Amino acid sequence: MTTERSALVICASGGIGTAVAQRLLADSRYDTVFCVSRAATPPAALDTAAQLRWLPCGGSAGDIALAREELGDAVGQLARVVICSGILHQGDRGPEKSLEQLDADWMQTLFYANSITPMLWLQALAKGLGRKQDCVIAALSARVGSIGDNRLGGWYGYRASKSALNMLLQTAAVELARRAPATKLIAFHPGTTDTALSRPFQGNVPAGKLFTPDFVADRLLAIMDAARPDAALSYLDWDNKTIPW
Repeated sequence: MTTERSALVICASGGIGTAVAQRLLADSRYDTVFCVSRAATPPAALDTAAQLRWLPCGGSAGDIALAREELGDAVGQLARVVICSGILHQGDRGPEKSLEQLDADWMQTLFYANSITPMLWLQALAKGLGRKQDCVIAALSARVGSIGDNRLGGWYGYRASKSALNMLLQTAAVELARRAPATKLIAFHPGTTDTALSRPFQGNVPAGKLFTPDFVADRLLAIMDAARPDAALSYLDWDNKTIPW
């Protein structure tokens, strides 16, 4: 009897999310690829794939709970989950350069998108993950979330929200080691990728260090394929190198 394998991409309308979804849809190992997005319909790059199941979903806890209901028993078939949620700037809001620029509302927005939303999804999926189910879950983190690597300062809210995400994921990894020991968690730094998130900040990127979403998707999925459950969170960059906490 053949066991179905599925994949799930959260925030699949973004640059990295779409590129990851394209590769999963082209991979014969996955019978169904669930793609979650605020967009009502999939981008043109995805909408002809027979294995695609598109799930429009907002960012609230209630929206995520409804999407989880739609996934149903398919959660027990998930082999790959990629969580691409996150923001760095919005309208006239952007990274803070000094303490004087700190704003409570903006920081709450950053923490909700970058820290809380990924964990709400992990919470929603956790009950469906079996003890023997081989599942690798990756969430987009960032090198600037590293406390040990922070020598430039600035970007208070984004840095802190990614640091919080790393701690939340590590805490979940400890729990899942007992509940779902075949599950592996990864906090992934994609590098500076040519997407809407990084576009206002690409001017100082060194030559050869501005990556395409396709390159990042290839690197991430290769890292996920090589990952093995070890009861811990791996904090890795696009080159599969460990980032200091």
